[in-house]
Amino acid sequence: KGKKKKGEKKEKKKKGKKKGGKGKEGGGDDEEGFKMVPSMFIPGIEEASSTYEDIWKHRDETENFQQKYDAELIKELKRGEVESEIRVQVDDLMRQELKNLKAAIERDKGKKGKKGKKSGKKKGKKGKKGKKGKKSGKKGKKGKKAKDITAGKTIESLYEELVKEGILVQYPKVKISDYMGEYSYLGTTLRQANIEPMPSLSDVRRVITEYGILPMGSQTVHETAPHVKSIMIAGPHGTGKRMLVNAICSELGANLIDLTAENICGRYPGKAGLTMLLHLVMKVGKLLQPTVVYIGNAEKTFVKKVPKNDMSDPKRLKKELPKIIKKLSPEDRILFVGTSLTPWDADVKSLCQCYQKIVLIPRPDYASRFLLFKELILRNGGRLAPTLDLSSLAKISDGYTPGHIITAVKHVLTERRVQQLHRKPLTALEFVTPLARIDPIYKKEKSTDCDSALIPLL
Repeated sequence: KGKKKKGEKKEKKKKGKKKGGKGKEGGGDDEEGFKMVPSMFIPGIEEASSTYEDIWKHRDETENFQQKYDAELIKELKRGEVESEIRVQVDDLMRQELKNLKAAIERDKGKKGKKGKKSGKKKGKKGKKGKKGKKSGKKGKKGKKAKDITAGKTIESLYEELVKEGILVQYPKVKISDYMGEYSYLGTTLRQANIEPMPSLSDVRRVITEYGILPMGSQTVHETAPHVKSIMIAGPHGTGKRMLVNAICSELGANLIDLTAENICGRYPGKAGLTMLLHLVMKVGKLLQPTVVYIGNAEKTFVKKVPKNDMSDPKRLKKELPKIIKKLSPEDRILFVGTSLTPWDADVKSLCQCYQKIVLIPRPDYASRFLLFKELILRNGGRLAPTLDLSSLAKISDGYTPGHIITAVKHVLTERRVQQLHRKPLTALEFVTPLARIDPIYKKEKSTDCDSALIPLL
């Protein structure tokens, strides 16, 4: 009876384990979500961490204020180099000894002459094959060679030509920190209620920094990090699309090449002219890195139907632009940045194939509007007084873009009004009149923008 009870208990335990295993498997199926792509920087970080753990962690450097060299560390490093050099020499000597031993054995057997003849015939055949291989190699090289149209010109002359034609342009110096926007504090609360929140201006600034500025600033990072070749910034009027392009160039100290349809209209006409233009852009861009290629109204390149009034030939780069972007390698620190007001006018498939990352700039939320009013008033010579109700001002300005707010603040804070601030403090009512003269972006327009374009913050 005791044995039977023990057997029953074991069976129950096994059944329990099986049920538990099923439960775990079920739980594993439920835990499906976003998985990060493995970073290429992790091996380097791990190597640096292990070096620190092995060498520097337990080393006392309190008395080494002048940071003098450590003879033992240098010996350890050089010992490996010397060993590798000596090993090559030793290997050569061992191979020579092996050849000598084989020759001695063959001499004893008396088969040296016969093997020499056979090896001579084989060598002759190999020589012929080698010649054929060389010929085929030459043919292959001829096919791969790409013609350099501007081989006889210096890079300075090519740069000067692009400047004179208005293709390579100057830009105002703008910091990425000047693009003001507050963090979205309601994002977590909305996600808990299964509502996907709209990105804030702070998120836009972060994404542009991560995709546009940080990788382009370092050759090593650009070659190791995920390669982003092109970005499109979409949003309504006054959201700071061009300002972000200027900020990318300013932070990198990059050259700005403007390939907007209106800018290249009438320049380098015909198919041969377009080939020359793109050749100049890519040659100068690669030799003088980093380079930002700007395309305004990016949707016009892939527009379904060109308006009759548009004489700028917007579809001129439609075939060539995707090919050029595709050919870019991680060694080329060239970034294509497009801006768009109405991305839904273009063929969405072609647009998304051309631009890897598409960033939507939404209307500023309450927190961003509050920050914008506060900072802009101070920058334009104003003072924050108790009579100035910024909270109400941020509330009633819902639907206005940062450009609209800048216009309203500059309209109020004239030189004369700034001089009167010590006698007559600012009030929120002063900003209502200039705001009322500007048409805001209504919710219907905003929803059509997002739904038609189908552009998330990527």
